[in-house]
Amino acid sequence: MKVTRIAYSAGLNSGKYAALAEQARRLGRVRSEVWQRYGSIAGVGSGLTDRQVRDGWLADGTHARFDVPANAWKETVRDTVADVAANLAAAKVGVRQAISRRTTDPAERKRMFTALKANQWADDPFLSRQMRKHWKRGRNRTHDQIVVRADRYHTAVDRRGRLWLSIPGLEPRKLVKIPLSTTVAPTGTLRLILRGGRVEVHYQIDASQMRSSQRPCGNRRLGVDKGYTEALTDSDGQPHGEQLGDLLTRQSDRLKERNRHRAKLRSIANTAALRGDHAKAHRINVNNLGIVKRDRQAARHRAQVRTEIFTAVHQVVHKAATVIAEDLTKRFAARKALSKNMNRRLAAWTKGVTAEALKNVSERRGSALVPVNAAYTSQTCHRCARFGRRSGDRFHCTPCGVVWQADVNAAINILHRAGDPDVALHTPHHKVKQILQDRTDRHRTRLPVQDSSPATTGRRANYPNCSGMGNK
Repeated sequence: MKVTRIAYSAGLNSGKYAALAEQARRLGRVRSEVWQRYGSIAGVGSGLTDRQVRDGWLADGTHARFDVPANAWKETVRDTVADVAANLAAAKVGVRQAISRRTTDPAERKRMFTALKANQWADDPFLSRQMRKHWKRGRNRTHDQIVVRADRYHTAVDRRGRLWLSIPGLEPRKLVKIPLSTTVAPTGTLRLILRGGRVEVHYQIDASQMRSSQRPCGNRRLGVDKGYTEALTDSDGQPHGEQLGDLLTRQSDRLKERNRHRAKLRSIANTAALRGDHAKAHRINVNNLGIVKRDRQAARHRAQVRTEIFTAVHQVVHKAATVIAEDLTKRFAARKALSKNMNRRLAAWTKGVTAEALKNVSERRGSALVPVNAAYTSQTCHRCARFGRRSGDRFHCTPCGVVWQADVNAAINILHRAGDPDVALHTPHHKVKQILQDRTDRHRTRLPVQDSSPATTGRRANYPNCSGMGNK
């Protein structure tokens, strides 16, 4: 398995950045040309390869219009053709689902699947219609990337121990040297992304190469529950990533105020333009409504969130050889009862980062990640399996007479869900509720669990390290 690593430039002067930005802009025109010519059935859809595209451009002189080095535009063509092919493959997923809904005849399904795989759908009315529905002609919006082949760059370390990356520039036989903030030299094909005056160097390495240098995983079996104020809570009652909620709340409130001020300034600029004062409108757009600083702060916030989440996952894996977690590929239901501020803050939390961290860290450190169906794990008691009431970070179980820490209760339920023979990963939530209710009805004649300890004492006795946690 391949994993992506990112190295950042450090102290890159404005002249070099401007030269790289101009090269990326010209290569963006190459991408646009590929999408315009070959982003359809007649192009990549007909089996056209990037080498055939390059040979055709060399024959008709198209490459001369872009005024970029040969290796740069050839690598860009290869990368863009791969993007078009990925767009085509994504469209075929929807078409396959449409085929499954259309017919149950195995022979007819096989015929359609075979024609779809061989890109021979144009003669079939149904397949042609579905492809037109799911495969929209793409448009290039990438004008800030440079793809560099592995044999077209080199790295060197100066006397101060700083790593430099040298790549071809627009001028022949002249390299652009980029100082990096890391001491680990990138390898393989590089993708340079220019954002906010800084260069990001993306490259891939084998996960097996990293595993030897990673810390080993633990030897336990833990369930984890995702949260808002902290990234994860495990079934031992320990929270991980406790700064996540503060990061997300501060960023959400900051964006609310900033966007309110920007909307007011944009209104003033539009009014000035309508009155004919274009100079004032231009000054506001240039000096007050720029995006460089905004994008730089957003990138820094994303990096902080990723660091907090990945650190939390490492802490869990350090304890566990098997991590049982909610299937984070499912979409969340809308929370209409919450306030606008809370909905905005929850929308800012990207569960994809948590899913990525759980998957990548588990693979690197050798632990097993078991996804489970987490329906109603935050609404049932882990002791008696009956439905209770959740209020903030507390779960009230009337039959037990105990107030549990809500996220810890959910984490224990997730741990138990891994061995549940009736609740599969993709069991619909209404069926899960019915299964849980039937179990409760069958055990209704049993005596309640005797626990004379008060709610607060019982909670602290079971989970001494737990503190208040956010809503699930």
